[in-house]
Amino acid sequence: MSDVSKVGVRMFDKILIANRGEIALRILRAAKELGIATVAVHSTADADAMHVKLADESVCIGPPPARESYLNIPALLAACEITGADAIHPGYGFLSENARFAEILADHNIGFIGPKAEHIRIMGDKIEAKRTAKRLGIPCVPGSEGGITDDEEAMRVAREIGYPVLVKAASGGGGRGMKVAKTEEDLSNALSTARTEAKAAFGDDAVYLEKYLEKPRHIEIQILGDGQGRAIHLGERDCSLQRRHQKVLEESPSPALNDTQRAEIGEICAAAMRELRYSGAGTIEFLYEEGNFYFIEMNTRIQVEHPVTEMVTGIDLVNEQIRIAAGSPLSITQEDVRFEGHAIECRVNAEHPSTFRPSPGKIAYYHPPGGLGVRVDSAVYQGYTIPPNYDSLVGKLIVHGRNRTEALMRLRRTLDEFIIDGIETTIPLFRTLVRNADIQNGLYDIHWLEKFLATGGMEPPAE
Repeated sequence: MSDVSKVGVRMFDKILIANRGEIALRILRAAKELGIATVAVHSTADADAMHVKLADESVCIGPPPARESYLNIPALLAACEITGADAIHPGYGFLSENARFAEILADHNIGFIGPKAEHIRIMGDKIEAKRTAKRLGIPCVPGSEGGITDDEEAMRVAREIGYPVLVKAASGGGGRGMKVAKTEEDLSNALSTARTEAKAAFGDDAVYLEKYLEKPRHIEIQILGDGQGRAIHLGERDCSLQRRHQKVLEESPSPALNDTQRAEIGEICAAAMRELRYSGAGTIEFLYEEGNFYFIEMNTRIQVEHPVTEMVTGIDLVNEQIRIAAGSPLSITQEDVRFEGHAIECRVNAEHPSTFRPSPGKIAYYHPPGGLGVRVDSAVYQGYTIPPNYDSLVGKLIVHGRNRTEALMRLRRTLDEFIIDGIETTIPLFRTLVRNADIQNGLYDIHWLEKFLATGGMEPPAE
C-alpha cells in the first residue's frame, strides 16, 4: 500500500477489478479518483469492453464462459501476480459473495474490497442469516427456525404461521428455488419443486418456510461499517417493481415511508452492524407491509441500485468501500448523512420490452440523455457488441429531483431522449411505466409489475 496524502489515509497501490460491464467501469472511476492504478480482467468476449480500454493494465483471463474466466480464481490470482495488484474489487455477482474467495485472497496477502469471509458466509446462508438477524434485533418474517427436513415438518410449520407460505432455497437467490403454497395440497409439490431448483442452481437442496405476505413492498437499507465497531445507514431504497423476483426500477426515498420510520429501521440496521463489526458496504433487505418490516436477506456487496442512494446522500459508496478495505475508519458519522431530494433508477436491459427475450448484438447508434440531475451508468458505446454470454444489463438511467414529482418528470424526459439502436431494450417499458397513474402515485407492491404485464400493460407490437 502507498500513502494518499490528499485524504490522509493509507491506500492500495493497484486494484484489480474482478468484474465486467457497468460495475467494472464504476469501480475503475472511483479508484482513479483516489489515485489508485487499475487492472481490468476480461474474457475473450470482452476484449473491446470500455473498462478494458480505460484501465491502466488489462489481462485476459479466459474464454467467454464465466466459470472459465470471471469465476476462475487461479486466473485472477495469476493476474494479480503478473500486474502486482494488491487488492481485488469483486463488484456484484460473480465472486462478490464467495467467502472462500475472500479467504484465498487473504492467504495470498491480497486485499478483498468487501466484508470478512465469516460475514459473507453467514449472510449467504439464508437460514443462518435469519438466525443472526433475530439475534441482532432485526425484525424477521414468521417462519421455520431452520431448514425443513421433511413434508410433515413443513405441514406443521405452515399450519402454525398460516397459509399462504413461501418455500425458499437456503442458498442463492434471484427467485430460484422459491415457490408459493396457498394450501396444504400445494405444499408438497412446492417443496419438491423448490428443492429440485435449488439443487440445480446452487448445489444445495436445503429449503425453509416463511409466511407469504400478500401485498408487501421491497424495502432495503444501505449500510456502511468499518469493522472497527462503527456503522451507519444511508436510508432506504424501494425496489418493489420486480419481474420474476428481479428488480426493474428502484427509488429513494420510498413513497411508503416517513422520516420517523426511516430513522427507526435505519438505526436498527446500523446498530446490528455495529454489534456484528461488519466491514464495508452492505444492504439489509425487507418486505414491508402495513407498517411492519420483515427481514428477508442481507447482500454483503455493492448493489446494482446503489446510485440512487449516492444521488440522495452525495456519498460515494465505492470510494467508501475502498477506503474501509484499506483499513480506514468511516469518514462520515450518522449526523453527517443528509437526504436531499428524490432519485429513481431504471435498469435498461438488452431485452424485448414485452416478451423480455434477450437481444444481444451490435449497438448501431447510442445517444444517452443528459442535463441537470441525470446520470447514466453504462459501459456500452456506439459500435460495441453486447455478447450473449452474460446478463442483459446495458446500463442504468438514474435521475434526481428536488422531490418525487420532479424526479418522475425528469425521468419521463430522459427516457424520451435515450436512444439505443441495433438491439431491443426495455426503454419502451419504462416509458409506459412512468406515465402510469399507480407509479406516479407510488401505489405499487412487489406483485404489481407482473400483474400489469399479465393484463396486457405492454402489448407486444404486431409482427
